Amino acid sequence: MTDSNSAHVQEEHHGSFKSYTIGFICSIILTVIPIAVVLNEWLQGTGLALVLMIAAVLQLFVQLLFFMHLREEKNPRYNLISLILGLVILVVIVAGSIWIMLNNMVAL
Repeated sequence: MTDSNSAHVQEEHHGSFKSYTIGFICSIILTVIPIAVVLNEWLQGTGLALVLMIAAVLQLFVQLLFFMHLREEKNPRYNLISLILGLVILVVIVAGSIWIMLNNMVAL
């Protein structure tokens, strides 16, 4: 009886076919939109960059919610703290790289 209960508890953390399908369709849509905007040259400059960044952020949230099950854990706080730490490290690396590249352009 204990084994069937523990197996049932483990299955609760996995998504259903419906949630995986919704996540997959959202991922496809959020991939096709930027491709269409770039290939058809619908936007340029700041508008293009904005669409690409918004699609990337939405894609991140779709992946976290539907595939990594961030909201379905007993203690999602630990996963959220790890995610925030990873994002801080990512922002520091990207911002530092951009800063270095911009300052190297001035030196040329």
